Amino acid sequence: MDAHAPESLPEPPTPATVPSTTDGTVVWHRRALRTADHPALASAAEQSETVLPLFIFDPAFYGDDGLACDARIGFLHECLVDLERQYEQHGHTLSYAHGDPRDILHRFSANGWDVVATADATSRYGRERDTAAATQCDVTFVAGDGLTRGQHDSREGWSDRVEQWFTDDPYTWSPDMISVSTLSTSITPARIAAHYGIHPTKTSVPTGGREAALDRLDEFCANLASYPVSISSPSKAKTGTSRLSPYLRFGCLSVREAYQAVTNAPADEYAAQMFVSRLYWNRHYTQKLVDWPGWTTRAVNPALVGFHADSHDPSLVDAWKAGQTGFPMVDASMRCLAQTGWLNFRMRAMCASFLCDLLQQPWRVGADWFYYHLIDADPAINYTQFQSQAGVVGVNMERVYNPRKQVRDNDPEGTFIANWVPELEALPTAFLDQPEKTPLAVQSECGVRIGEDYPYPIIDYAAARERIYTKIEQVREQAKAVLQQPEVARRCSFSRRAQTESTDSSSSGEQSSSARQSSLDQFS
Repeated sequence: MDAHAPESLPEPPTPATVPSTTDGTVVWHRRALRTADHPALASAAEQSETVLPLFIFDPAFYGDDGLACDARIGFLHECLVDLERQYEQHGHTLSYAHGDPRDILHRFSANGWDVVATADATSRYGRERDTAAATQCDVTFVAGDGLTRGQHDSREGWSDRVEQWFTDDPYTWSPDMISVSTLSTSITPARIAAHYGIHPTKTSVPTGGREAALDRLDEFCANLASYPVSISSPSKAKTGTSRLSPYLRFGCLSVREAYQAVTNAPADEYAAQMFVSRLYWNRHYTQKLVDWPGWTTRAVNPALVGFHADSHDPSLVDAWKAGQTGFPMVDASMRCLAQTGWLNFRMRAMCASFLCDLLQQPWRVGADWFYYHLIDADPAINYTQFQSQAGVVGVNMERVYNPRKQVRDNDPEGTFIANWVPELEALPTAFLDQPEKTPLAVQSECGVRIGEDYPYPIIDYAAARERIYTKIEQVREQAKAVLQQPEVARRCSFSRRAQTESTDSSSSGEQSSSARQSSLDQFS
């Protein structure tokens, strides 16, 4: 972000500029950037004569510690422009404000407005903000996402409740039955982008908004039969998977809408059920963050807090981030992530394993890096899954990915590597899994010099694998013992559905095909 803002923004609304009401409700849009299947909007339309749809640009989201790349912010702004169009189609208007949401919403509540918002899974700043909004601004958070809140054991009967929610009718409201009030400001997404110097540089980023989301959903349903064979290969996943995750993350579509569209599509039943299982995993991990917001900040298993702190080496982390590890599949994946904000689930899992298992680096530095760059960055999915792959949950700790095997299995023709590691494009594919083993004569013939054009591996794979297994053995029993504590067991538990899909593993330590497809990103 540009530190020198080209223009100033108007001051936040004052009590004098906020309209008064005796029967009005503010719908505070945050992540559910749609008007269909919107529980808070439906609730507001049912209880009030007047509704004021509002999005507040929060300066905290745009700060240096906001963990959001400019491309994701740009995607958000496109979603908002599309949301404006959705309201205009109903004959209504979306209002904008800029400032601390707690201060702005308090001014509305002081002027007689009720305030509602969807209940989201949040952590860190978002959880602090929402807690304050509920107590200081009388914000009512409307749950309508199939998850369980305020219950000691949220897992009891969980799958049945979520399944019922998936099949229930969407939330509806009638635009003709309400009037819509507006807040008079000159704030727009374009002015916010100019003020904060938002300049997205990533390539191949999808267009934000519900219209683009519905087009993508239709296209996916029409080609659903190809989904099962497209998941693991990053090249195939680029076009063969749903690519709905950014739209689900910002609520351009509800998860329920995706479920109902796919289950109603005239396509291969196996492919449909495979995708539907990802939607259950999405709800499962979001439930985990609802139950315990600490997933984003500390290891879920107390015995593994500080795991790898003793081996933290910033130079190894920097090589991982830059895609300069000497392992072509890792490097191609990390460069793809940084330049496009996308990476399919299998490669996310491999890169997480490489950082935390083979390099023995702390999990959070990697999880934050993913969260910063991913367009679809969802705290519930990103942090719970990164912890799982990093081994700090305390189960399946020996699941260590082999980055060389991933070349052979998922990029045998070298297409993905050639695209993102062009310095290896001329190298014969037979040597792509271990470029350092390429004979000097072959290197000379193809013009690729390992150690000059492309780095030697920063670690010895076999030795690193032995080191992590030894380290795991040293903490395994303590981690298992802590898992017997009821509170920790609840945090780390899997639903029955998840347990069924996650138990099979191969002798290499990597998950089998059926399990690994659900292992890191549910909507790659």
